[in-house]
Amino acid sequence: MTYLSRIRINPLRAESRRLLANPRAMRGAVMGGIPDAPQGDRVLWRLDADNPRRPHLFVLTSAKPDWTHIVEKAGWPDADGEHAAVRDYAPLLDQIAIGREFAFRLTASPVQNTAAPVSPTPAQAARLAAAADSDSKRVRGFRLGHSTATAQLNWFLTRTARWGFDVPTARTDDAAPGLADSRTAGDARSAEEGAGDVGPARDIRITASRRHSFVKNGKGPRVTFQSATFEGRLQVTDPAAFVTRLLEGIGPSKAYGCGLLTLAPLRSRTATP
Repeated sequence: MTYLSRIRINPLRAESRRLLANPRAMRGAVMGGIPDAPQGDRVLWRLDADNPRRPHLFVLTSAKPDWTHIVEKAGWPDADGEHAAVRDYAPLLDQIAIGREFAFRLTASPVQNTAAPVSPTPAQAARLAAAADSDSKRVRGFRLGHSTATAQLNWFLTRTARWGFDVPTARTDDAAPGLADSRTAGDARSAEEGAGDVGPARDIRITASRRHSFVKNGKGPRVTFQSATFEGRLQVTDPAAFVTRLLEGIGPSKAYGCGLLTLAPLRSRTATP
């Protein structure tokens, strides 16, 4: 059985600030709530901190979790309300069908692979130098994060078919008479950056973009990645592929809060998944 949890975080507590600042620390707290987690089992989580006074932690697990330790150290243990909501995921999976539409939210790590980074880091420069000095003609590529909104949107929209869904064209009103053929400087710049590669405007937006950098275990190698949060409307095209992405996540950096796709009914234009 699969469960989706939502945990309230009190951002004013010391333990909360530690968890909110470090994806590795948050992952440790998440894994501490899953007893007897099967070896190799994928646990997806996401921190929604768009409301800085009331951030929420979402977690998808294949076993029923216990979030008591997070509530006691980083929540409001004596306050009213539901501190950690744990829901069976099966009813939502039962609704997945071709043509079904949902509002969605996803924090992912858009990346590209290249053998020649434009501005290599010291570690990448060392690898390139070592490869140049060796007899091997094959150099393992580098995974680099997309940092611009245009590149992040293109990364997302060019992969939705393999993920089992499509992002429909944005629902916009017709232009006022006399404005239909107008073109702003911003539109021109967008076209030059490749925004037109994915066709007409889609019902999607980026609500957050952030560069993460932290050290493993306090003294290990530094982990650096770029994340972007996407929100919008999707339509299911391949139920089997879509369910797989819901359960196994999307993109890299899943251990650090990326990849969890959550859904909500399309009740209104302002619905938040």
